[in-house]
Amino acid sequence: MLRNISLRHLRCFVAVAEAGSFTVAASRLYLTQSSLTATIQQFEETVGVKLFDRSTRRVAMTNEAVRFKVEADKILSHFDGALSDLQAFSQGRQGHIRIAAAASVIEHFLASAAHAFKTEYPDTTISLRDAGAELVETMVAGGDLDFAVTSRHRGHDDLVYTPLLEDRYGVVCDPRHRYGASRKPLRWAELDPADYVSFSPDTGIGAFLRQNAGRADMFSGLRDEISSTTSLHAVLRLGASYAIIPALAAGMGQFAPFVFREVTGPRLSREICLISRKLRALSPSSAHLLAFMRRAIDERPLPPGVKALGARPQPARRQPAGKRAAR
Repeated sequence: MLRNISLRHLRCFVAVAEAGSFTVAASRLYLTQSSLTATIQQFEETVGVKLFDRSTRRVAMTNEAVRFKVEADKILSHFDGALSDLQAFSQGRQGHIRIAAAASVIEHFLASAAHAFKTEYPDTTISLRDAGAELVETMVAGGDLDFAVTSRHRGHDDLVYTPLLEDRYGVVCDPRHRYGASRKPLRWAELDPADYVSFSPDTGIGAFLRQNAGRADMFSGLRDEISSTTSLHAVLRLGASYAIIPALAAGMGQFAPFVFREVTGPRLSREICLISRKLRALSPSSAHLLAFMRRAIDERPLPPGVKALGARPQPARRQPAGKRAAR
């Protein structure tokens, strides 16, 4: 039956066809000549076609074999190429990685890590998103992202949060703003809600501050809101407003001209985590990229108010109100 034909039969056929000799082909395949001959005979009997003319000193293909060899070469080439791709993927040398990260993580660590990774693994492509924390958690849980590096928003039971960094919250403003006259810490009770620009509640920063800041008056009613650090920069550079952001975000290049003042009473901080699906191992490519990012965290100077954390996986949990939390 044709189902009994295997890649072994095809490889033996092609080897004999190209060598023009059973002896030479057997040597190339590391087979005995009798084993090779038996395999070709089984092939011929199964398909009902004579493949080689053995009446001459040199083995020659029949007309049917000449036509078939073209297809056999294609089959073997496609199969070998597929296996090579699979092996490259298993070794992290090929593939496509889908990730999301906080904008501050991208600027400080991930962009340089991805560049170094691409230098070593040029055949692996990367899709990088800067999205709100709520959407990021949903996408990782749904399998639309391989992993994310950002802070916790609500916490999914089917996600694992591995802490990588911790940074403190503080006021950021233009030097022309009244809070820009000093760099000493401010207390929450001192902050005026009138010219405060908040992050929207679908972002990690916005959700966290609403839960933990203890200043409901700063978030009640209709307020000025933004949803990204890019929008925030455009607003703050006018000098009329201030915002509260984590230290890693304040250390981004676009905020270099601004003043950052830690907020105390209480002092708040967030955890930036590797977010991945529970019971799902990262692909080899993703694991390699993550290793490059960990190296960047270890080697690069951290902005004031930021510290690296031990990378120990933690199960999802609802974040209680308190002095330390992550979005």
